Parts: sequence; C-alpha cells; structure tokens
Amino acid sequence: QLQASGGGLVQAGGSLRLSCTTPGRTFDTYAIGWFRQTPGKEPEFVAAVSGSGWQRSAGSVKGRFTISRNNANSAVYLQMNDLKPEDTAIYYCAAATALDEKYGYWGPGTQVTVSS
Repeated sequence: QLQASGGGLVQAGGSLRLSCTTPGRTFDTYAIGWFRQTPGKEPEFVAAVSGSGWQRSAGSVKGRFTISRNNANSAVYLQMNDLKPEDTAIYYCAAATALDEKYGYWGPGTQVTVSS
C-alpha cells in the first residue's frame, strides 16, 4: 500500500530524494513517516509529516533532511542533503492515523548507500 523509491548509491556530501507513493489507496489525512534500518537494528525514526503538514524529524538529520508532501498526487518526499556514510540504511515509509500514533502501514524499503 506504500511504496518507497529513489534510493541509490551516492558519495558523502551528495543528495538523494526519496519518494513514497500509495498506489491503490489514499493516505491524505494520515501521517506519513520515514524510517531507516540497518542490519541487526530496530527501525529508526527519521522524519514525519501529518496530514495537515506538521513535521517532525530526528536530531541526527535536522538541517540536512526535509520532508514534504503533495496530496494532489498522494506522494511524500524526503529530500536528503549532505549525506553521510552513517545514513546508509534501508529506508521505509509508513502511515499512521496521526503523528503520535503507531505506524501500522508499511511498504517495501529502498536502499540508500553513502560511500565515504
């Protein structure tokens, strides 16, 4: 129900823009969050945006990552600038009824690899 795309291999200092689309279902009133996961670790919260546009982001990405949404095409984006090797992970988008609720809808992730 959610599909993340846009990952790839980039050098440190580079940029990527991830997209999250929701084919077959509308999540316009839902909060959409981005999470990332590395092998052997739990998913880590990255950023989220509510249906009305309220945003949150993790301290580790503040000033570098920007989340935005376009309800006209049911898409949420994660613009990632100044990427660091520690940003390497599989990135997932997920949906919740509100920012503080449990994210119950997940889709396949997209791999982001940052080389030093």
